[in-house]
Amino acid sequence: MTFTLFPIRLLIAAFMMLLAWPFAFLASVGCSETTVEPQCLWRRLVDIILKIIMRVMWFAGGFHWMTVKGRRALPAEAPILTLAPHSSYFDAIPVTMTMASIVMKAESKDIPLWGTLIKYIRPVFVSRSDQDSRKKTVEEIKRRAHSGGEWPQIMIFPEGTCTNRSCLITFKPGAFIPAVPVQPVVIRYPNKLVRLLKAQFNFLPIYTPSEEEKRNPALFAINVRRVMAKALGVPITDYSFEDCQLAMAEGQLRLPVDTCLLEYAKLVRRLGLKPKNTEKVLQEYGNRARKLEGQKLGLDDFAQFLDVPVSDMLRDMFALFDEHEDNCMDIREYVIALSVVCRPARTLETMKLAFKMFEADEDGAITEMELAVILKTALGVTHLSVSRLFTAIDKEDTGKITFDKFRSFLEQHPDFAEDYLYTENTGLHSGPCHRHQIKPSLSIPNLQGTATTKTANGICPDFSPNDHGTIAGLLKKDN
Repeated sequence: MTFTLFPIRLLIAAFMMLLAWPFAFLASVGCSETTVEPQCLWRRLVDIILKIIMRVMWFAGGFHWMTVKGRRALPAEAPILTLAPHSSYFDAIPVTMTMASIVMKAESKDIPLWGTLIKYIRPVFVSRSDQDSRKKTVEEIKRRAHSGGEWPQIMIFPEGTCTNRSCLITFKPGAFIPAVPVQPVVIRYPNKLVRLLKAQFNFLPIYTPSEEEKRNPALFAINVRRVMAKALGVPITDYSFEDCQLAMAEGQLRLPVDTCLLEYAKLVRRLGLKPKNTEKVLQEYGNRARKLEGQKLGLDDFAQFLDVPVSDMLRDMFALFDEHEDNCMDIREYVIALSVVCRPARTLETMKLAFKMFEADEDGAITEMELAVILKTALGVTHLSVSRLFTAIDKEDTGKITFDKFRSFLEQHPDFAEDYLYTENTGLHSGPCHRHQIKPSLSIPNLQGTATTKTANGICPDFSPNDHGTIAGLLKKDN
């Protein structure tokens, strides 16, 4: 159909976009970005016309059937619509069906043709050049949400990234900070034919937050996610947008399936240990760790190094590095793991930092055992053989390698991990972290694939949060 149906569909869709532009332009002329004027009759008519045009465009794109269940709440009843799962650009369909506002980057309004259509729905713009953009965005969402229905509803995908629809990942709290009633909307694509698509949108009952949820947006988000997961018939998983970024990073060290780094990254966020000035903090940590020269730290020393109080979550993090269960850890491993989490795609910079902490003063080199510790920590696994890799780098058979030799080897072998690590360590993708790890099995989500099993969520074990010391373990509100 590439040479027959597709060109026709493309032409019709492009024509509909062009047809929508003059209506959106006329309706947007003179509109303020900070206040809302009462919608007059002719603008209401434009709204209906644009919805019809967009429906024809999606019909040309193959969506011949769209099923809507439930009643859409009025803006005064539920100022915010939360949609999930977010899986593709097709999720723009409910935006065009409702003409609700969305959160978009400010640069979008300058795009020819498309920018005019965007401005018509009165979005909340986020400026990447403004350092206070996130704070201003939250404040704008709160302002609109508390306007008593004067502003159009704001439509938000709280997952913050695309998944394969087999589970719901952690919701970001932005939609729940205003502490107002929200209406969950679940999306399904029960397609049997590729060229004839079907979409289902289910408006669930309005979720009104309790007093506790109003004070705790994260708990509010968790409970709304549970309601939506139940409606979809899928499990929830404790992965977040940041976890997905880490799992899918295009670095030279591809994380294995069972890696402790996802658990570690989660604890880093909860403890507030992810630095704002990443480069400066990592270098400072590296210098301090080097001075310790491999000296093991206990829990109290670990807390002092990070300048944080001892807590249950800090104990969980300490346990991830207490490999021999002797109540001590090597702080250099913490720094390596933090570098991977903060800079997942910059393998060489992480290795440079690691070499700096481990190398001997007299020759600036490390041994095979030290290389194993570095790479084992960077991958988040317990056991790792690096013999083939070390031998390939140490051609002079000196028993030591420098960072310059390692970097030169990487330049010649950009796929060194695939060629020398994954082939030598057959159990790298299935082994547990430590015997005492917090979660028995953490798998990387297949964000772009399709679930192949009906157990758990099809891509990873169902580890719905229930462990101690986390807000995720709080009971669901009876609604």
